[in-house]
Amino acid sequence: MITQNSGLRRFNIHNFSLPAWAGRLPDGRTYNTCPAAGVCAAVCYARHGTYRFPQVKAKHERNLARILDDLPQWEADILAELAHPRFRGGVALRVHDSGDYFSDSYTLAWLRIARAVPDVLFYSYTKEVDRFRRLVEPDPPANFRWVYSYGGKQDHLLDPTRDRVADVFPTETAIAEAGWNTNADTDLDAVLGPNPVGMAQNNIPHLQRRIGARTFREWQAAQTARTRTVSRTTNHR
Repeated sequence: MITQNSGLRRFNIHNFSLPAWAGRLPDGRTYNTCPAAGVCAAVCYARHGTYRFPQVKAKHERNLARILDDLPQWEADILAELAHPRFRGGVALRVHDSGDYFSDSYTLAWLRIARAVPDVLFYSYTKEVDRFRRLVEPDPPANFRWVYSYGGKQDHLLDPTRDRVADVFPTETAIAEAGWNTNADTDLDAVLGPNPVGMAQNNIPHLQRRIGARTFREWQAAQTARTRTVSRTTNHR
């Protein structure tokens, strides 16, 4: 279940993946692995390219099915994988290069896993701000790091003066001009480098056109404002 994609392998980072956002498993069950996703869902890199290859999609769906079918057994299987010697000696595991912490029980399972394997650095980008406030922030494992990524429905809960945050920018130049710090050298800078963290858009032309020159934070704020305006207008009719 634990793999290494091409972008993370050179940094000795492993990854665990779920199918991104919403869909239907082969057995007919529907799912949403990113319940707090906002505008990011429209341009998610994990819903395009190699992530849509049948064998890749099937692997991610199998991971999710195992969690839904028997969470304790899935947890035991992950721990058995992490017992292999290749996970010793400065290894990092990115939990979710697609998907997110979609339930309380699933989130708590990863916290237990991290505590059981203290010599692996577990890290994540997440939009599950409320869930992490309740379950993770009060007592996180020392080897469990996270960064809240903008572009979700809970952006309004973020405070860059206290939270580690990441945003997607049009270019590396835009990141520098905004005074943010890039994770271009290594993905680990998202959780170990200076805060706040900027990431350049993925090089997928039709998604770049959709995003334009705005950041995810700006896009989500505009979307939220429009939704509130429509809601107020509807309620006053």
